[in-house]
Amino acid sequence: MRQPAVSTRRALAFLTIFLAASILFAAAPPARQSGADPFTLPASDDGLPGAGPIRRYDWFQQVWRERRSAWAARRAQDHGAVVFLGDSITQGWNDLAAAFPDMKVANRGINGDTTRGVLLRLQDDVLTLDPAAIVLLIGTNDLEEGATPAIASGNLQLILAAIKQHDAHTPVVLCQVFPSSASKSRPAEQIKAMNALYLAAVKNDPQITAIDTWRLFADAAGDAPVSEFPDLLHPNQAGYQKWAAALRPVLATLRLTEMSPDSFTPEEGFESLFNGRDLTGWGYRPTTDADKENARRWQASDPNAAAWPFVLEAVAFDGKTSSPDGRFCAINGRLVVTTPPEGRKIQQIWTTREFPENFILKLEFRATPNADSGVYLRGPQLQCRDYGLAGPYTTLTHYKPQDWNELVVTVTNGVARATCNGELLEADFKLPETGPIGLEGDRGQMEYRRIRIKRLPK
Repeated sequence: MRQPAVSTRRALAFLTIFLAASILFAAAPPARQSGADPFTLPASDDGLPGAGPIRRYDWFQQVWRERRSAWAARRAQDHGAVVFLGDSITQGWNDLAAAFPDMKVANRGINGDTTRGVLLRLQDDVLTLDPAAIVLLIGTNDLEEGATPAIASGNLQLILAAIKQHDAHTPVVLCQVFPSSASKSRPAEQIKAMNALYLAAVKNDPQITAIDTWRLFADAAGDAPVSEFPDLLHPNQAGYQKWAAALRPVLATLRLTEMSPDSFTPEEGFESLFNGRDLTGWGYRPTTDADKENARRWQASDPNAAAWPFVLEAVAFDGKTSSPDGRFCAINGRLVVTTPPEGRKIQQIWTTREFPENFILKLEFRATPNADSGVYLRGPQLQCRDYGLAGPYTTLTHYKPQDWNELVVTVTNGVARATCNGELLEADFKLPETGPIGLEGDRGQMEYRRIRIKRLPK
């Protein structure tokens, strides 16, 4: 029988006790008897780190032993790879290398595995490789075996603690547990509770980048769509392609892929506002009194309000490849608004110039799932987001999720007309007489490139 989901507050209180008792066991595998097969599951849970289910079905023990034995034979070959770690969803990604052709990858998924199983094999299967990064998706099988979201989250924290103890700089890309179905003993409310605990566990941790892979797939009821999950549990080819597209922007920001600089040259009459190499021409401007008041009201009324740091003095980033806080970075032709460790964090970067003339602004943007950003036009914000999930322009037919899209803004006599891939966003967007161009960060990661402007006569 499945146990009911617990509240986030009760679960976190439980985890404090759970972690205090378990953390000492996280960094090392359990002691083995002399001569024991290192790839055979222990017969009982006694002395094993973590809590909750470890599967011991005959089929699972065979898969566990066979895959782990094969991996041990190729440790040298897989050393330094980006490790994809998880259960059958990861194991079933048969064309993983083809999805990331310019990145060394290693698949460490085991069909049927749980969070505790991953914890048990983490050292031998993953950390011995000194991975360049770890892409982690785990937890759905815990629910089928009757574990609460709190148990899975506790094991996740032990997994992350072991990774940190091995190397405090190894990036971890944490994928939210995919949607499934109550018919698979994985009801939406429990998956959502698990994902909420996962996010709470990694909040304010810059080593972990969380990706909203639940909203990426979930239908209106919060379940897996049959078109991408034919058995309501495992993605088909279309599902894997969607997952790969969601990961690419983050892996590129970690400098693991897409390392060739963008060689774009602006059209005649246009000048670049971003040189692709550093943040010259951009900087922070003092936070307005109106934004300070908005931040105070929001944070006073909503415990989940975004962090909103105030800028007191203008600062330019000429010659710098990153803002001091790392939120805005120049990476191979992309101006990246990185995922905030806080979960949500309101910040803006602005051109140091102002633009009183009529102009045409062109740029391309790419968003991670449900990312929220914006383009400031002399001050007012034009929403620039993962439109399909975050809105507000949810009916666009040419928008390409997790891919590059073109935004074109034409400003004539204080009125802006904006399009995305040729589709109208705004026809009568009122602007002040002058002001800078700005980019916002809120949640998720957003990238901008090929930012250029053509000044027009009034």
